[in-house]
Amino acid sequence: MTTAIAAFGPAVTAHADTSHVSTFDGERAPASLRAPVAEIAALAQQLRVAVESASTTYIVSSGDTIWSIATYFDVGVSQVLAWNDLDRGSIIYPGEVLVIADPAATPAAAPASVTTANSNTTHIVRAGDTLWAISDAHGLSVSAVLAANGLTGASIIYPGDELVIPTSEQALAPGLDAEQSAHAQLIIRVGRELGVSDRGIAIALATAMVESWLRNLDWGDRDSAGLFQQRPSQGWGTIEEIQDAERATRAFFGGDSDPNGRSTRGLLDIAGWSELPFAEAAQAVQISAYPDRYADWEHDAFAWIEALG
Repeated sequence: MTTAIAAFGPAVTAHADTSHVSTFDGERAPASLRAPVAEIAALAQQLRVAVESASTTYIVSSGDTIWSIATYFDVGVSQVLAWNDLDRGSIIYPGEVLVIADPAATPAAAPASVTTANSNTTHIVRAGDTLWAISDAHGLSVSAVLAANGLTGASIIYPGDELVIPTSEQALAPGLDAEQSAHAQLIIRVGRELGVSDRGIAIALATAMVESWLRNLDWGDRDSAGLFQQRPSQGWGTIEEIQDAERATRAFFGGDSDPNGRSTRGLLDIAGWSELPFAEAAQAVQISAYPDRYADWEHDAFAWIEALG
């Protein structure tokens, strides 16, 4: 049987403690009790095996968060999400059962900072870390780290999160600062992953420049926000989703991998978009009151692609 333990932390599913099961001599017990005694002893052994071999599970209690659960088990938020096929937009409810992988089967924790083969550095967030401290330790501005990870000033980081740390040699696109260049790189990367042509990527870059100056804004006209000034009221996602720079970029491009499904129309969903004039293609997605402004950044957008790859 199981019981919920919540005295000093989240309610954790645990098998019954069998360490106090009596081990009195069954031979001395009355005959009528010998069979039950034998059954109890067998059950106790089964419970001991279960305790030793079973993976840990966790029953969500009211007020729990992924962060509090991860902290209780001394694992990373990203690990809990991965073990349960969740993402940062997932909602957990009281009564749900979460899997907490056996630590022995979990890969060893990565060092706090790792340099990858392409010279990009990553940082594994530890308890007590702040974005300011991480940025300062790497000689970068907070805005550059935020931009490299699609975060905003309101974003919260958790132990176990992996942050991209822009290298000091990071290229800046012509006319853009570090924050804008990081967002431009993000748009280019996502476009490449989706198989979008350079012209399509240039349209996305010009659109973001017109809408937000390539900054992940937490404000805008009415309920608009983010790189592309998308609006929750128009079905582009929650304000948190819109301010996820990578998600917002994927929603702008649309197509089969659109995180909004068919509730919004991205560039790849526009019939014949590649044949449309530059500004008209952008306008087909944005429905802006100033459709001609996108064309003003066409030349610059291609220059940014050339500089940033």
